[in-house]
Amino acid sequence: MLAVPLLLGIAATALSPWHVLLVVATIAGYLLVATARASLRNGRRDLAPSLAVYGAAFAVTATVLVVVAPPLLLAGFTAVPAGLLVALDSRSGRPRGLAVTGAQIVLALVLVPAAGILSGSWDASAVTLATAVAAGYLVGTVLVVRSVIRERGNRDFAGVSVAFHVACTIAAIVALPLPYALCFGGLACRAAALPLVERRAARGARGLRPVHVGMVEMVASVAVVVVAFAVPL
Repeated sequence: MLAVPLLLGIAATALSPWHVLLVVATIAGYLLVATARASLRNGRRDLAPSLAVYGAAFAVTATVLVVVAPPLLLAGFTAVPAGLLVALDSRSGRPRGLAVTGAQIVLALVLVPAAGILSGSWDASAVTLATAVAAGYLVGTVLVVRSVIRERGNRDFAGVSVAFHVACTIAAIVALPLPYALCFGGLACRAAALPLVERRAARGARGLRPVHVGMVEMVASVAVVVVAFAVPL
């Protein structure tokens, strides 16, 4: 989820050595939030050292990045509350809801403008379009995965997923170069096909496994990134 928006941000602007530090900060932040969730959910005090290490790594790298590019502070105003929501939601003990998943998407989308700011080749139009592409891909991925795992068998939910992808395809036809429209059209086909495959596989002995869904999503993410670099916005 994190790699695609970061790469889309780079594709829309330019590659910079500072992106390496952004990757480190992103990984540290992800591990910090994930470890905090595990600690709060299970009451594991033994995770305190890990929290300290990840927190320190994130604080140091984020501070350096903000010093280098002060506009990144604006990203922090969005990322920090979203990260707190994701971490603190673990106290509810309930399965991760769409609101928390939405906060995770926001955390990922922040990487698009962040990469653009650090590139030294800021292009507001390109970054905005890249963020929209990343949002369409990430929201669509959440809908597709839920339609065949947590909401499997729910045809209404699968219909929402397909409708969302069709809307993204139409928007891409109107606002983006043709390869993006073709890419989103392919994503729409996968959104329609996976629930059908899942229902057919459910009749067998093994069914559709999460690893199979993951493999499909890996192909989808690679396709989006390849189009972004092949046809810069």
